[in-house]
Amino acid sequence: MSDNRDNYWEDEEDEDTTIGGFESDTDLVKKLRKALKAEQRKNKDLETSYGELTKAQKERILKDVLASKGVNQKIAQFIPSDIEASEDAISAWLDNNGDVFGYTPTEKSAVNQEDINSLRKMDAVLTGAETSASSDDLMNRIAGASTEEEILSILSGQ
Repeated sequence: MSDNRDNYWEDEEDEDTTIGGFESDTDLVKKLRKALKAEQRKNKDLETSYGELTKAQKERILKDVLASKGVNQKIAQFIPSDIEASEDAISAWLDNNGDVFGYTPTEKSAVNQEDINSLRKMDAVLTGAETSASSDDLMNRIAGASTEEEILSILSGQ
């Protein structure tokens, strides 16, 4: 180990250099503090703007959902601020608490009976119909038949 280390605290020659270095460092520190304060102000302004935009967006979504449900817009002031700004969350809150304001959720319309009858008719028509898999099987059976009687029995469904 060497006894000649660069130690700014013990070497008197280096004291002048370090003092000059500290003086320039204070300028640098001042500049850094100034830049930090500017960035902190900018960050605060951005956070404020973000908060305002988020609040405006949530109010808009809330207004749209209430209008689509046919609910008085004044109810918006009673909806908690921690509710997510989505149609599903607001609708769920309305379904749970809307009776306080005279709101009753509308029942989802049942499937029309005519649609059910039409689906049953289509199902009846398609029952026993040839599918691509069964027609491929039929073609393979015909191709594998060796006599005319086998082909006729396949075609007659026996």
